[in-house]
Amino acid sequence: MNDGKSITPEPRPESTIPGWRLILSDAGRLWASREQPFCALAFHAGAERTVDADSLEALQAETDRQEAIAKEANAQAAAATETQGQAAGQVIS
Repeated sequence: MNDGKSITPEPRPESTIPGWRLILSDAGRLWASREQPFCALAFHAGAERTVDADSLEALQAETDRQEAIAKEANAQAAAATETQGQAAGQVIS
């Protein structure tokens, strides 16, 4: 039955991406939506919560890319915070 709505494929171990929900559109396009939104910092760095691709392999690569963007944004923020903390703790004599 085709009611014009997207369907979510049955989860299979080989077709899951941890932390992401997979969706198969009526047109056969694969989509993934992150179960938890990225933090604002990652979002502003360009991490997208919902991505699409033509194949499961391409979809996995795209979700990995989004996670890498978020990880890099968080690492840069942590480094900046550490640098600021060290600068604040310095005493000029």
